[in-house]
Amino acid sequence: MFRGKIRIILTGLVLVLCALPSRAQNEAYGAFSPYSMYGVGDISKFGTAYNKSMGGVGIATRDKRNINILNPAAVTERDVQSFMLDFSLAQGNRYYAQGDMRSANNTFNVNNIIISFPVWKSLAMYAGLMPFSDIGYKTSAWVKDQATIARAGAILNTVEGYGGLSQIVFGAGFSPFKGFSIGGEVDYVFGNLHKDNTFEISESSFRSIESGYTLGLNAFTGKVGAQYAFPISNSASVVVGATYRFSADLKGTVDRFEIQTISSINDSTPSPRTYSEVLKKGDVRLVGEAGFGIALKGGDKWTAEVNYLRSDWTSSGMDKVTGFANVGNAVFSATTSQSVRFGMSYVPNRNDIRYYRKKINYRAGTYWDQAYCAIDGTNLHAFGLTFGATFPVYRLSNGITFGVDIGQRGSMKGSMVRERYINFNLGLNIHDIWFIKTRYE
Repeated sequence: MFRGKIRIILTGLVLVLCALPSRAQNEAYGAFSPYSMYGVGDISKFGTAYNKSMGGVGIATRDKRNINILNPAAVTERDVQSFMLDFSLAQGNRYYAQGDMRSANNTFNVNNIIISFPVWKSLAMYAGLMPFSDIGYKTSAWVKDQATIARAGAILNTVEGYGGLSQIVFGAGFSPFKGFSIGGEVDYVFGNLHKDNTFEISESSFRSIESGYTLGLNAFTGKVGAQYAFPISNSASVVVGATYRFSADLKGTVDRFEIQTISSINDSTPSPRTYSEVLKKGDVRLVGEAGFGIALKGGDKWTAEVNYLRSDWTSSGMDKVTGFANVGNAVFSATTSQSVRFGMSYVPNRNDIRYYRKKINYRAGTYWDQAYCAIDGTNLHAFGLTFGATFPVYRLSNGITFGVDIGQRGSMKGSMVRERYINFNLGLNIHDIWFIKTRYE
């Protein structure tokens, strides 16, 4: 049995080490959306496949069979000797519309790798790796200014971005007395963002221009949380939870480059001109976020939960600092991010020995989000529905979670892009019991 536990730990470590290079380098698209070109890109929807299949709730979730990192206080809800590992994948399908133009894109990535283990009967910890934000976009358009075309010929303007920020998390929770838990988490955010802008000019006597930014960023931040559960009847209870993520200064460099080439076969390859700027304290910040949740639980059979999160990005500085605010001719304004989420789960009979379908945990949810960036003064909203289920495997709390997220962001008003998406999440939850002395090997 001890050897089995070692194998599980080593498997988790290998998965983490394999994912680190892919998330840190991120030379491909982690996500693809025209709205990811602003600031640090698309802020990820945190949580495992378990959370995402319930609309993204988790602030008031207490479930001993699944890892919930949306509130560090939730880690105390577990079998005292249980070790858990959660590994999930995300596949996204997006469909875009603007005026009479249509396009689509697909992505596939590792979503998270998390381990959770007990320290003492009232103390438990977790550690993991997951995305913080992603950048992925590529658009091209012909310059339509007639005076410019008359002088330089056809001009194709292309903007492209890729990269992302990842976060390594370490958290712990403690239950000082029955029903009440507190927790804290330390996060290290790091990664590279690439934003390029190219003007390709057909007239050979004019120079084509490629310019852009490479941002190497990192920050230390953290989160605290609390949960309190109390019974309201013999078979039902209420859980209230709250979290707060601390603000943090982004550190690192903003490197700007520019390459000019003459459209001639005899032109030598030019050397790029680069400019580097070190971010100073207070230039750009990851802002704080407050969250509140309340859940109603029907024993071990069903639960319903609602969450609200809010963060004010107007003080982040991202809409004022070069490299964050500028993408070609696009400039955004930072605003307040908000989210309302609702989720529920139901399992007919977790211990049924005759019908497997009765042991499946079914989930559904819905959400409304307001992004931290406003486009031309218009707030960017998203809404969607989620569905999913966890299929138990073998024994204990091992299971496979499958979830789907169907939604829409933006609209076709003005210069906005309507983005419709269908995202799939696949999670593997591995569960084991530690520190049991066996009578026989």
